[in-house]
Parts: sequence; C-alpha cells; structure tokens
Amino acid sequence: MEKLVIGIDYGTDSCRALVVDAVSGKEKAAHVAFYPRWKKALYCDASKNQYRQHPQDYIDTLEQAVKGALGQLPADAARQVIGIGIDTTGSTPCLTDRQGTPLALLPDYADNPNAMFILWKDHTSIQEAGEINQLAYRWEIDYTSRSGGIYSSEWFWAKALHALREDESIRKDAYSIVEHCDWMPALLTGNLKPEELKRSRCAAGHKCMWAEEWDGYPSQEFLSELDPLLNGFAAHLSAYTYTSDASAGKLSEEWAGRLGLPGGIDVAVGIIDAHAGAIGAEIKANTMVKILGTSTCDIVVTPKSDIEERLIPGISGQVDGSVIPGLIGLEAGQSAFGDVYAWLRDLLSWSFAVLPAGDVENATGKILQKLTEEAQDLPLTDDGITSSDWFNGRRTPFADQTLKGGITGLTLGTTPAQIFRSLVEATAFGSKAIMDHIEKEGVKVTEVIGVGGISLKSPYVMQVLSDVMGVPIKVAATEQAGALGAAMCAAVASGVYSSLENAQCAMGQGVRAEYLPNEGRKPHYAGKYEKYRKLGLFLTT
Repeated sequence: MEKLVIGIDYGTDSCRALVVDAVSGKEKAAHVAFYPRWKKALYCDASKNQYRQHPQDYIDTLEQAVKGALGQLPADAARQVIGIGIDTTGSTPCLTDRQGTPLALLPDYADNPNAMFILWKDHTSIQEAGEINQLAYRWEIDYTSRSGGIYSSEWFWAKALHALREDESIRKDAYSIVEHCDWMPALLTGNLKPEELKRSRCAAGHKCMWAEEWDGYPSQEFLSELDPLLNGFAAHLSAYTYTSDASAGKLSEEWAGRLGLPGGIDVAVGIIDAHAGAIGAEIKANTMVKILGTSTCDIVVTPKSDIEERLIPGISGQVDGSVIPGLIGLEAGQSAFGDVYAWLRDLLSWSFAVLPAGDVENATGKILQKLTEEAQDLPLTDDGITSSDWFNGRRTPFADQTLKGGITGLTLGTTPAQIFRSLVEATAFGSKAIMDHIEKEGVKVTEVIGVGGISLKSPYVMQVLSDVMGVPIKVAATEQAGALGAAMCAAVASGVYSSLENAQCAMGQGVRAEYLPNEGRKPHYAGKYEKYRKLGLFLTT
C-alpha cells in the first residue's frame, strides 16, 4: 500500500487539498474550494482596510477540498492516508471562548466581524501596533527585538486588542486568541483548550512576540500596561511552542468521519503558508525563497553559527526552527506585489462598466497580458517615470503600514505600458531593498527560488526581478509549494522521515525554469534604483 499524506493550504481566497505519495513525492490529486462568504465580500470594508473571514468558511472548504481531492483517486485511497499537514495565511488571529471556539461560531456573534478571523492584510490596528512599539521600547525587555524591532498592524496582539477595544459586546466571552494555523490542527484533533493546544513556533515567533529568552509570550504585566482589556490573556497561552514537523495530535473520530479518512492518523502542527511554501520549494541554508503573489514573503534560513547573537532590525522576525528545525528562520516581504499590477488593471478597466457583463470579463482578463506584451517591447531608456511599491504600506525593511504608493515623472505622452513597466520595476526594487538589507546585516543569500502564481505566469516580471536583484532566480517546479510543504511536515510528523531535510530530498519536485540576470542592464537598473530610493525618502518625509 502507498503511504499518502495530505497538505492543506489555506490561502486568502480558498482552501486547497493536495494528496501526495509520501515516498515518491508524486502529487496524486488536488482540489480547491473557495470561501463562500469571502467571495461575496461579506464582513469586509476596503475603505477601512478591514478584511475578516468567517471560521465556517474554513470548515466548509476543508471538507470540500479533501473530499474533492480524494474523489479523484481509487476508492481505497483514503485508507492509505497516514497524515495531514496544514498551512494558513498569517497573522490571521481570532478571539475564542474558554473552550477554544472562535467567537463567530457562537450564535451571539455569528455575523460580527470582530468575532471572526482577522486576515493578514487587515490594517485596522495601526494605532495598536504603534502603542505596542512605544511600550516595548521603554520596557525592561524589548519584546519586538526578535520581530525586527517593529511590531506590525498585520500581527496577532495588535489585531486582537483592536477588536476588543472596538467592540464591547464580545468582551464577556473573549478568553483567548488563536492563530488560524493553530486552530485548524486543534479542531481536527479535538485539542482546542487554549492553554493546551499545540501552538506553532512559526506563528508565535514571527507574529506574537514569542521567544525562549523571555520564557514565551510577553509578560502579563506588559500586556496589562498596554491595555487592561488584555488582563489574563497571558495565562491562556501555553509558553511552549512546536516546530511544524511535530504531531499536534491524532485525527479525531468525528473529523475522520467528516473527511472520510482513517481515525487516529497524525495531524502536524500548523505553519504559516509562506514558511510552508519555502519548505515545499526545498529551501536550505542561505537560500531565499520568494513567495510571489498579491503580496510577497521572503524566507531565508541560516545556520545559528552565521547569525550568532545578532538581532536583525527591520524584518518580520528571526526564529529558531520556524521553518527548518535547527536553522534560524528569517522572514521579510512586501505588503503589495501582484496587487500593484491588479490596481492598474482595475483602474484601466473602470470604463468597462458601460459594457455587457460578458464583454467586461473578457476585456478585463486581457489587460495585464496586453500591458506585459507592450512593456517588454519598450526600449530600455529612462522615460522619467519612477514608482514606489508601497500601495498597501511597507512590510520590509522596517514595517510602516501608513506609507502610500507613488508614481512620478508622468507626462501627457505617458502610456499605460510605461506605467506598468514602472510598477514592475518598483516591485523588483522593493525586493532588492530587502535582499540588500539582509545581506548588510551579515546574512548570506547564495540562491533565490521563486514560487507562487507570478513566478509561474509572468516570465517578464521574473526576468526584471532577476535583472534588478542581480542574481539568478530559480522557479520551483511544483505549483502547490505551500500544500507540498505542509505535506512534507505531515510525512515527518507521521514518522515516514526523521527530518524535514530528508522529506525534502524524497518529495521535492525540483526546478522548472531559471532566470539569469542580464549584465548589460545592470547600469540602467542601478540608476533607476537610486531614483526609487530617493522617491521613497520623499514619501516618508
């Protein structure tokens, strides 16, 4: 009998289940289910940067995705599944009651956005993040020191505090906080009690100010000084965390029945999607994996001996074992990447509202393709246009979600293709700024691997990225790096392999393409990069 594992990948819009042969690494089947409430834009308000997701969406799509994938295989395939791994977006936290139930699953809060999971891209807690930073800088322990020295509004404590402050009605039942990547394994194993569920080292270290050196999460004294609404919350979180190759527990009989799987199989500790994607892309020491989608996450792992006791400022955390046990995981990224291109597409398609619905969809779908065709044919001359990539704030270096994007140098002769090229260059310059910052801090990057939709669909963007960063960029062969990484975690948690490195060697899919920097374009992009930096200085003053 084959040994099958299932990687569950919760993205921004959907849940994907990938069935993988744990021995050969062959991807056997996959199925995607889209969140029904999210698809209707329920509980969200873009004008306030509010993005909430209902936990019932996660439950419904999990069942659909797993059953949909297994339905593509022979009838006995389900009996061969030995483990499940789960990754999710992050930081995507939710307030829970004493039993660990997300408040939105209680009848009183079923339609309350503050009782739901607060999606990674939600920026409603900018004020709270600022207060966390100010308090941490004057506290005896700087709890932000392993989060790059700046706590972000995209993260756990800021979001939970904002929900508690904004909505008095939820306070009587709000007992604890759970990350999406921790709640899913807890749900499947029945280990939901907040003080006991196995929390992810990945999420806790990068998003929740957890560190071994201060014995876990920030102290209750710190949290209460921040706001008395957080009284008691420290005691409701276990101070111990687990790497994502460990088992969170056994699949409960209830969920075995709901998913059509054997009871008692291992469910791996959860992990954030970008970190799972890095595992699936076969990250190793001194490799940067760029997850290229609506935003980006850049993941680097480095030996402890290389980084020693240095703390790198301006990144989204450095955590021992957050990606590969035994290596320090570093995270950086851009708050908008593909979203920048989508903004221009949507701007240009505004006038299509006068067309019949079918024509609108057809025309809109061709805009980015046409822009790419024209942009890549433009001569490599300085047309005077410079753009920044901060359309959704800046994640790295030095998170600041209040920053705005900018385009300068426009004339009456500027074409849409020229603007598009400038935006592509801006996103590439943002990537270069991250790599330069990490290398300046002494972390070597000897290889870059791209994963995600843009790496697979846009050779133009990938070539500009290689030219600007000045390094070869490989594209991982797997189209499901996150789900594959989660499946690798499941293979280790269920005992097929003794380490993630061994799982990567056996289950890795290799590389499908490689982009090499064009040395002839180096002087041109060096000049434009300096203009990008000067525009950034202007926008921050």
